[in-house]
Amino acid sequence: MVETIVSPESEKLKVKSEKFSTKPLKLAEIGKKPLTRIKTGISELDRVLGGGVVPGSVVLLAGDPGIGKSTLILQAAANLTSLYVAGEESAQQIKLRFDRLSIHTKDLYILPETDVDSAISAASQESYKVAVVDSIQTMLTGDLSSAPGSVAQVRETAYRLHRLAKETGIGVFLIGHVTKEGSIAGPKVLEHLVDTVLYLEGERHHSYRILSASKNRFGPIDEIGVFEMGDKGMVEVKNPSKQFLAGRIVAPGSVVTPLLEGSRVLLTEVQALTNPTNFGLPIRRAVGVDQNKLQLLVATLSKRAGISLGNLDVFINVAGGLKVDEPACDLGICLSIASSALDKVISKDTIAIGEVGLLGEIRSVPYLNRRLDEAKRLGFKKFIVPEKIKTLREAVKTSLL
Repeated sequence: MVETIVSPESEKLKVKSEKFSTKPLKLAEIGKKPLTRIKTGISELDRVLGGGVVPGSVVLLAGDPGIGKSTLILQAAANLTSLYVAGEESAQQIKLRFDRLSIHTKDLYILPETDVDSAISAASQESYKVAVVDSIQTMLTGDLSSAPGSVAQVRETAYRLHRLAKETGIGVFLIGHVTKEGSIAGPKVLEHLVDTVLYLEGERHHSYRILSASKNRFGPIDEIGVFEMGDKGMVEVKNPSKQFLAGRIVAPGSVVTPLLEGSRVLLTEVQALTNPTNFGLPIRRAVGVDQNKLQLLVATLSKRAGISLGNLDVFINVAGGLKVDEPACDLGICLSIASSALDKVISKDTIAIGEVGLLGEIRSVPYLNRRLDEAKRLGFKKFIVPEKIKTLREAVKTSLL
């Protein structure tokens, strides 16, 4: 049972009378307006947004507790004339965070408030470029009697903030909580209502954070931003490939493969560990790689490349906390498993690129030249690519020393 606001009869009649005041427009007659964007001063955030914040848009930022959502948005809001509606922290707590992060700004206003109507009234009185609500689960309206964070409250407060953005042209950032499954807490209509949905991911005990978009009405959804959490807040990582490969050692089970995220190529290390199983059924575990994909690649490697894995546990890890989900990384995963199973090293300057089919063939991948250019820039010299090698068995023989 979800509580719903029932409008008075007079308002219903007014809405009904105004229903026919708007006439349909022919698509060819609609004028084209240039899409303006507001730069946040954080290039990695602007990249994921598609070039900056679009005035009048609503952006939902979600992530695990303590991952750095509030810190990132605070740093961006400090560069603009912004209103920060703090529903979880007091003004003194936010001031302490600013002092700790050494952030200096004169145009950021703090409003410790949980009533959405008061926040909308305050945002409408001044010419703010951006309004931040931290978090949407703490906001409420007196028109409903349910508690903050309930389905009814989240839906209604988000709708009113969405209307604020569209009517005034203020860019609105909503910070949202996630459930233990990793999805955004609250009704699904929250994700449908906003223009952009961003996820900030990473391990709490590691410094790197990955910002990605799962929905963006004003830009691509395959761009990512890379940050490093430090004493001064979220620091942009300008050369993530170099950072992800830092500390890499030459050992069996390690191979580098290029991952394409939007217009950016990231070189990432795929690590594999094989060990004789102590049970009748071998274990297959993966971090950063889809579990079903790992099962397919292990079966293909055993059948087509002649590497016996039936009595070995197979563990896969993608260094740096990245998630590998594109087919171009199939060959790198297979070679890392073969390297560990045969206890042979793949040379440090080798790059593996290719999609692996169930018949053991190596298929071509998009934007191969862009991937190779990034690898050459970082000093890699040996390339195992579909244009040179056609089968998985041949790739294993070529790559292992």
